[in-house]
Amino acid sequence: MKSFLNDIPKAELHLHIEGSLEPELLFALARRNGVALPYDSVEALRAAYQFGNLQDFLDLYYQGMSVLRTEEDFYDLTRAYLQRCQTQNVIHTELFFDPQAHTERGVPLPVVLDGIHRALQEGQSEFGISSRLILCFLRHLPEEAAIETLRQALPYRDRFIGVGLDSSELGHPPENFQRVFQMARAEGLLTVAHAGEEGPPEYVWQALDLLKIQRIDHGVRAFEDPRLMARLADEQVPLTVCPLSNVRLRVYDDMTQHPILKMLEQGVKVTVNSDDPAYFGGYVGENFQALEESLGLGQEQAVRLARHSLEAAFVDDTERQAMLARLDGFLARETSS
Repeated sequence: MKSFLNDIPKAELHLHIEGSLEPELLFALARRNGVALPYDSVEALRAAYQFGNLQDFLDLYYQGMSVLRTEEDFYDLTRAYLQRCQTQNVIHTELFFDPQAHTERGVPLPVVLDGIHRALQEGQSEFGISSRLILCFLRHLPEEAAIETLRQALPYRDRFIGVGLDSSELGHPPENFQRVFQMARAEGLLTVAHAGEEGPPEYVWQALDLLKIQRIDHGVRAFEDPRLMARLADEQVPLTVCPLSNVRLRVYDDMTQHPILKMLEQGVKVTVNSDDPAYFGGYVGENFQALEESLGLGQEQAVRLARHSLEAAFVDDTERQAMLARLDGFLARETSS
């Protein structure tokens, strides 16, 4: 089962590229850029990855970003993530990045985009991994800052396909960002938003009705609202769920409490993703394995989850059918062997 979960073709739709910064690379970039860290070893830094809530994580997450300074840094970061994807048969990935977290510390947006883009191009040519990039707004900052970020990013519109909303959820509801999402939609950008992680089911309603998003990131607390669950199932709104993240950030105390498989059985289009894998203990493969170990995930459920991820990807029909054909080919080989 472990090799089946690792090898099944799948997409990752909820990955913060800055959250894939492993401690070893973080220290290497700190040395390269002369950045002083408050930890004296990789082990000491990894030991700090004990979070009581989302804000505890974000404090360390933004501190870790300080080592990302040059185009080469963003290239190295993204390439390292894609190499992980290759080992777990992630055939398509849609990455989030946080421009405000970089521009506000003096790193120009083109530096960020050029480094990520170069690695993504190599990921396609060398590993056969297709990809898309999604620009996220930091919701703890005012909407005016998000609007200015969108304006600054539009000259590079060919580098990203959509916008999202992330960072501290509680106290920063989706309704605060209606104007910037309307502007993004007017530019033809796709839209997603974090909602229903620490925030209540009401935030999911707002993301759907006010921001008019096409996918919900996280969304697990929708399980508390039967009417919302019925809507998500009826409209087949994809949810990009991140099980290990939910447990590490204390949305649930234990993986056995996670509702993802119950949501799956109620017809909701849930998918499995890693969120910030360097901080939360695993990439997509480890998330699938955690569901098998704690919730008894079976092969048929794993196939549905993988199929959902490919169906929910922001690709055209031709590319989607090609990805689904790879999944079907894998399943045919598994059946015959």
